[in-house]
Amino acid sequence: VQLQASGGGLVQAGGSLRLSCAASGSSFAGYAVGWFRQAPGKEREFVAAIRWSGGNTLHADSVKGRFSISKDIARNTVLLQMNSLKPEDTAVYYCAAGRGIVSSWSSERMWGYWGQGTLVTVSS
Repeated sequence: VQLQASGGGLVQAGGSLRLSCAASGSSFAGYAVGWFRQAPGKEREFVAAIRWSGGNTLHADSVKGRFSISKDIARNTVLLQMNSLKPEDTAVYYCAAGRGIVSSWSSERMWGYWGQGTLVTVSS
């Protein structure tokens, strides 16, 4: 499956953005779809994930209550709604797809397919 991430941009602290991860080549059926981010000088970290079939979700503690992952079945797209953005949310955000259980979702090794990344910059 090929992934296309979009929706990044520049926003002021407290603002909102919505990222999209679209699949091409196949549907997301049978996959989990997740978001990771990598800030300058830092390692890539897990943000959120959703199982396409069934809808189980998982959010990192750092974004709980502010970010929400969901799916748009008609568009074969996974969305990451980001509210109350903080400067520390500044990063390149990557979407990924993989097959694995929820307990493995925070590990990069579980994810077999990656999109190209979209830059989110939050100004203070």
